[in-house]
Amino acid sequence: MYSTSSKDEVVIKIVGKLTQEFPEMNQIKVRNIVEEVLYKYNVTPTETALVTSDVEEKIQLYLAVKKLDGLSAKTLKNYEYNLIILASHLRKPLATITAMDLRMYLSVRCKEMKPSSMNAQISILKSFFGWLCDEEYIPKNPTKKLKQTKEPKRLRHALTDEEVELLRQACKTNREKALVEFLISTGCRLSEVVGINKEDINWYDMSLNVIGKGNKERKVYFSIKAKILLKKYLETRKDDNQALFVTIRAPHGRMGGRSIEREIQKIKERAGFDKSVYPHLFRHSFATHNINSGMPLQILHI
Repeated sequence: MYSTSSKDEVVIKIVGKLTQEFPEMNQIKVRNIVEEVLYKYNVTPTETALVTSDVEEKIQLYLAVKKLDGLSAKTLKNYEYNLIILASHLRKPLATITAMDLRMYLSVRCKEMKPSSMNAQISILKSFFGWLCDEEYIPKNPTKKLKQTKEPKRLRHALTDEEVELLRQACKTNREKALVEFLISTGCRLSEVVGINKEDINWYDMSLNVIGKGNKERKVYFSIKAKILLKKYLETRKDDNQALFVTIRAPHGRMGGRSIEREIQKIKERAGFDKSVYPHLFRHSFATHNINSGMPLQILHI
């Protein structure tokens, strides 16, 4: 669990106060100076910070509401993990937490994070404190003053027809061939692929319904080639697991997101690619190909 020493807290507070008074100062330089001065000193708080039991209670209430709103178990687990870290750091009543408290918390929590990860932390805080304010558990929302960090724009280059063919040829097992062809032809999200069962598939019209973001159901179609490879893969299986894709080793459990990512990585390395290849790139390539082929964006419900 995340924690910080009393000395670190003092350094952060001193730098924070000085920044308010002298906005143009070099924060890194000042921080280094303060840390150097305090190096040989032990710092202890004069009183124990208030610990309130309502923080954990409100976190659980918030998560229960978000679960009803349709958030995935993975997202809820991520929210809970990060909010518990916040609770362990800011040991004070929720109603007394200020924007400055959150800025100081983020300066430590996000010290080594990329802008995208930092923005994810800010989004979690905004969602939680926004809900607390809406439900009138706190008088005002301290996250209103928090600003998202600018992220560098990166172009995601879709797979070319040649690259797709090289990936196909790099597949060795029936499972690899079926998985790659299924990703290519459906454009499914990784979480959707993980959740598919054999009984979900309509072999007659080569379609299936998947549960996507926000617990929304949509229909996707796959190619004849994907149908042939899927059937060939399923015929070789000797397990009774309902999942469409399962692990190689017994007891042949459902393949998780990380397992599928590792599988794609192995295939990519065999194909000799320099570019990054991951499951979501197939989805992006699927959308790009269909749009370039003239399909209206309104019809492409992905």
